[in-house]
Amino acid sequence: MSLSDQTYDRLCQIIPGGVNSPFRSFHLVGGKARVLKRGLGSRVWDMDGREYIDLCCGWGPLTLGHAHPAVVKAIQEAAAEGVLFGAPTPWELELAEMVTAAIPSMEMIRFVNSGAEAVMSSLRVARSVTGRAKILKFEGCYHGHVAPLDAVGHEARQQGGAVPLGATPAAIADTLLAEFNNLESVEQQFSNHPDQIACVILEPVTGSMGVIEADAGFLFGLRELCDRHGALLIFDEVLTGFRVDFSAQKRLNICPDLTCLGKAVAGGLPVGAYGGKAEYMKRLAPLGPVYQAGTFCGNPLTMRAGLAAQREYQKEGFFQSLGEKTEYLCERLRRLLPDALIANVGGMFSIGFGVKRLTCHRDAMGFDEKRFAAFFHAALAEGVYLPPSTWDSASLSSAHSYEELDLVVQKLTRAAAVIMDADPRGRAR
Repeated sequence: MSLSDQTYDRLCQIIPGGVNSPFRSFHLVGGKARVLKRGLGSRVWDMDGREYIDLCCGWGPLTLGHAHPAVVKAIQEAAAEGVLFGAPTPWELELAEMVTAAIPSMEMIRFVNSGAEAVMSSLRVARSVTGRAKILKFEGCYHGHVAPLDAVGHEARQQGGAVPLGATPAAIADTLLAEFNNLESVEQQFSNHPDQIACVILEPVTGSMGVIEADAGFLFGLRELCDRHGALLIFDEVLTGFRVDFSAQKRLNICPDLTCLGKAVAGGLPVGAYGGKAEYMKRLAPLGPVYQAGTFCGNPLTMRAGLAAQREYQKEGFFQSLGEKTEYLCERLRRLLPDALIANVGGMFSIGFGVKRLTCHRDAMGFDEKRFAAFFHAALAEGVYLPPSTWDSASLSSAHSYEELDLVVQKLTRAAAVIMDADPRGRAR
């Protein structure tokens, strides 16, 4: 048995499922998760020293790749001068100024420790501003393990409903569902619940039902509906912020009331942020009644790493280059996998077998998960590390070169041949 497998077996004995986040397990593709030990640039290595070209990139935040020299230097300097003060620091100010300049809709910002924290806090702000309880979200949009947002929909019902998932029926009653890219479904919810909806929250580019960019008309329609009904519009840009561009709202030219960001803010360190109009953010304590706190919020390690990352993002053509590399790879994947739907936006892409179109969660329900699982393991054997789920976005980083992307295509060509050989009809057994 390999050292990676041995370590994973031991992890399973003391950590549920052997992972501290279920995304990391291979439960959707089968087999044991690789235990990774090192990362540099575009590569990662497991416990047995096996090398992989990383197309997962830490589930998105590693826009600069692993161990970027500027980020590493910033962390080292911060660690030598103190990792935690529990008091304001100049680096918080500098990073806040950089992020709000990059995303102008964020007039004020509050740093937290994860995207899930950012979402949870923004919902509290929205409820405080509007005096309403109900939240409207979209099928297939993922917002972290924020109850009840992760406990609604058909998947939740399959798991037994609210209480088995750790949510209460009352919380579920305050969470409304609509269909992504379907404005009529949103209008219906506003009609059914007049003056009750605090906010509409969505990923402007989805990352957990394949990569789907919201239609411009849909987004502008949401903006108009929220304005008409007195609800706030929240963009969850935990995945898209500093990956598809500085933000998806910049790319799509639309302004939400509140924005949630994640770990790409700081080059992959544990951070989240949320912000928006100053009048809304001033409802946070100590200025207002909405209490949100955290000892590690805005800690020097993360803030100084964030400054280093943001300076890289601001280099001319950074996000254009990342998007062009991703398109380069995806065009070749489309030729290699003609029976798959390859979707990409900026530095995000997804591979879905069994579907011909992808506009909403109902389309994604057609994904052939068994075929993807076979492709995933064939790719892994070739040394290409994809996210272990057809549902979730893969990513590139600035560390991936065009030569390396050509190597990825060569490796995936062999992987595709393996699953074709498994079944002459082109279907993995």
